[in-house]
Amino acid sequence: MNQNKTLTAIIVDDELHGRENLKKIIELYCPEVEVLDCAESVPSAMKIVEECNPDVVFLDISMPVLDGFDFLNEFEERNFMVVFVTAYEEFGIKAVKANVADYLLKPINIKELKLTIKKLLHNKQKNVKVDTVHEANKLVLPASHGYDVLEIKDVIRLEAQGCYTKIFLNGGKYKTVSRTLKDFEDILPKDLFFRTHKSHIVNLKCIKGYSRFDGYYVLMMDNSKVEISRRKVSEFLLRSKELMKTV
Repeated sequence: MNQNKTLTAIIVDDELHGRENLKKIIELYCPEVEVLDCAESVPSAMKIVEECNPDVVFLDISMPVLDGFDFLNEFEERNFMVVFVTAYEEFGIKAVKANVADYLLKPINIKELKLTIKKLLHNKQKNVKVDTVHEANKLVLPASHGYDVLEIKDVIRLEAQGCYTKIFLNGGKYKTVSRTLKDFEDILPKDLFFRTHKSHIVNLKCIKGYSRFDGYYVLMMDNSKVEISRRKVSEFLLRSKELMKTV
């Protein structure tokens, strides 16, 4: 089977019955999903994610000591999709804010599970590797219709949104791509772009100002305020001063 038409998964649930029940249902009704392993706690789930690198984590929310949201908070960036599996409807809004792919209520409805799997497969197929063409100073991004080519100089800043990245461009435009901020950090020119924070990368040539008032942040050309982590301040000041000397 085509790899883009299959999913690898792990199940995280503190209740043995919950883990085994979901695993059995997936194996019976969703043959395109391979369950690699199961975890009964956040620490064990962290280890399994590191070892197995799954496409998706089916995650219970209510667990003792550390819950599903604590698990998500352990990751600066997520290279996997998340489906919350819970018996409680009231977590819906919080789940949306956590940028999870979907939300399933217990007991599992087979039809809803299949729709979720269809959505996950669609997301995976869109997740084409981002590439960059340094010689032409362009950035090639996957899109539903194929790909888009951006001028790197038009990129003002990038912001992490779960396993997605929002790219802010000149003219008030933006694009959302299903790649992590780390992917862009690795491919963007290091002399031009700087990661100020776990959630932000800025184009140093698009900075209007810097402030230490009420925290550290930079003011960008699109009038946004972007936070600078305290541990990044010294490096940021050095990099920005070096760039100003070359302008």
